[in-house]
Amino acid sequence: MKTSIATVSVSGALGDKLVAIADAGYGGAEIFENDLLSAPQSAREIGALMRELGLACTMFQPFRDLEGLPDTMRARAFERMKRKFEVMEHLGTDLVLLCSNCSPHALDDRQRMLDDLHELGEMAAAHGKRVGYEALAWGRHVADHRDAWALVRDVDHPAIGLVLDSFHSLSRRVPSASIGDIRADKLFIVQVADAPYIEMDHLNWSRHFRCMPGQGDFALAQWAAAIQRTGYDGWWSLEIFNDRFRAGSAHTIARDGLRALRFMEDQAARAARRDSPMPPRIQPSGVEFIEFAAAHEEAEDFGKLFTALGFSPVARHRSKDVVRWQQGGINLVVNSEPEGLAHSFDIVHGGSVCAMGIAVPDQSAALARAEALDIPRFRQAVAPGEWEIPSLRGIGGSLLYLVDQATRDAMWADEFPVALQSAPAQPLLTRVDHIAQTMHYEEMLSWLLYYHALLEVNKTPQLEIADPMGLVYSQAVETPDGALRFTLNGSLAAGSLTSRFIQAYFGAGVQHIALSCNDIFAAAEQAQARGLPFLEIGPNYYEDLEARFDLPADLVDRMARLNILYDRDGDAEYFQFYSRAVAKRVFFEVVERRGYAGYGAANAAIRLNAQAKFRERDED
Repeated sequence: MKTSIATVSVSGALGDKLVAIADAGYGGAEIFENDLLSAPQSAREIGALMRELGLACTMFQPFRDLEGLPDTMRARAFERMKRKFEVMEHLGTDLVLLCSNCSPHALDDRQRMLDDLHELGEMAAAHGKRVGYEALAWGRHVADHRDAWALVRDVDHPAIGLVLDSFHSLSRRVPSASIGDIRADKLFIVQVADAPYIEMDHLNWSRHFRCMPGQGDFALAQWAAAIQRTGYDGWWSLEIFNDRFRAGSAHTIARDGLRALRFMEDQAARAARRDSPMPPRIQPSGVEFIEFAAAHEEAEDFGKLFTALGFSPVARHRSKDVVRWQQGGINLVVNSEPEGLAHSFDIVHGGSVCAMGIAVPDQSAALARAEALDIPRFRQAVAPGEWEIPSLRGIGGSLLYLVDQATRDAMWADEFPVALQSAPAQPLLTRVDHIAQTMHYEEMLSWLLYYHALLEVNKTPQLEIADPMGLVYSQAVETPDGALRFTLNGSLAAGSLTSRFIQAYFGAGVQHIALSCNDIFAAAEQAQARGLPFLEIGPNYYEDLEARFDLPADLVDRMARLNILYDRDGDAEYFQFYSRAVAKRVFFEVVERRGYAGYGAANAAIRLNAQAKFRERDED
């Protein structure tokens, strides 16, 4: 795949954008006119910089409002285009983007449009240039790529071709099967963008909510596969307008974009039942372990909370100051080593989650996919006799270990041979339900893409949750069977608990861990008897609960005594309770699902308010 990106897609000055694009590994870039107009360098200097960076100038864009204008405006439009050819010569490109006319003066006269495009083709050819015609989703008379193609086809001029933009087609739900009618030699460039489905006008939707492939809701795999079937072998160029990206790092956004194009290429190949350039997405069977970095004093604090939740310290590492805590299928590892990544993590963040291990069926294939997606691998020295478990860089500098599910029992036995206590014979907590990761709002789409491209997971719709000091945005990724679930959370409100966690933690990380059980009341009663510091829920919540769901009064009273929250979706039910946070960093949730697929979003505001109350009390 020949990869390109429009300079409007990344933040910064034009020269800096081009450096970030080249560093990410693209073959080319579209020059967006506004970027050029505001640049201190001339068009000739920008063209020279691109050649120095090894970037092809794939297109100059956009040119607006030409075809179908009345005579009084037509000559001026053609003169403007002629001047753009001069700029293109300096940039080193022969292709300019012509958007379908949006002017209120544009005439709905197809023959006039054909005549204008033919004359434009003659003028472009005389200058050694080509024009790519694109149907804008909000075009006045041409808003569908089928109509744009019909014009290009009927003009039949070598210098006039079609530009396909996924946003303009998929936002209008134009069937991708219609692409099969387009001749590959007349398709001059393909522009790519994803987006969430939003009920709003196409112009504002396009200008603010486009995102990278895999971050939105569009069926891009089927769209790209339809283009590939035509025999098209030209540039695939990202054109992204997004307020989050304008506030982010140009290098990060550029790398994400290339990862997204590779992901789309992979998914399109699979949709077309062709060989993909990379192994399939990883199908994890669940969370194998969660590793905490903690100095000895913090390790004691974690140990008290683990004990209250019913865990036992079952074994010690063969050579390191690392203890394995276990209950059911849950493994919590506390690393108090005086050196290494965990030690560095503890120095920066304090006692916290520094790594997670997921069980995978094929480590080699998983690593190959990560490499193809440019996800960095982490390596550290392995002592003689220790298992080398491959790991990837994850959120906030943490690690994502890839544990071979076929040999994991042998791994635990070899790595932790020093027995301490027996695991609970009748565990109340059974497995990790989900892991909540908190990050800067601007990072959310980046990490959503990371998980969605790497793992066989689905995305849930993004939710807005009311924090006492602002909104928190939350979105989950989850395997189809629910064996692995991550929730991603971010906020623009500086005073929200989400933002305060990032400030105190010095970056993104795991803020809470949810553990599954089959009997929420037994789990809560055991935790209460063992001294778990519960997050206390106020009485008004339970009075409303009884009325809202028509629950028996004795059941509600029992939930109130144990600080259990409740939600229902049809006949499906969700019970949950929370611990207080260890050192104001990591807290735990215990859940019981009775056919319930969500995350108790209806209770999130209750939880956030309860946490805010305790934080204020602690700060007083």
